Amino acid sequence: MPGGYGVMGDDGAMDYSVHEAWNEATNVYLVVILVSFGLFMYAKRNKRKIMRIFSLPPPAETLSEPNFYDTISKIRLRQQLEMYSISRKYDYQQPQNQADSVQLSLE
Repeated sequence: MPGGYGVMGDDGAMDYSVHEAWNEATNVYLVVILVSFGLFMYAKRNKRKIMRIFSLPPPAETLSEPNFYDTISKIRLRQQLEMYSISRKYDYQQPQNQADSVQLSLE
C-alpha cells in the first residue's frame, strides 16, 4: 500500500498511534464513568444536604398580598356555607308550604 492509511507502514512495521489514541480515549471515558458513578452515589447518600443548597430560603417578611389560590378557596368555602344556610332555611320552610303545593294528575 503505497502511501496507505492502514495499520501497516511501508517498512512493514505496525503503526500503533491509532491504538494509543483509542486507549487514551477509552481511559478518559472510563474515568468519566467512574467519576459520574461516584457523584451519583454521593448524591444518593447526601440528598438532603444537596437539596438544602439548592432550596430557596424562606422570605423574611410575609407578603402583604394574600395568595391568590387561598383567596379563591376561601371565597368558594364562603359561597358553599351560604348555599348550605339557604338550603337549610328552605328545608325548614318546606313543610309549611307543602299544603299550598299543586298536585298534577294524568288523565
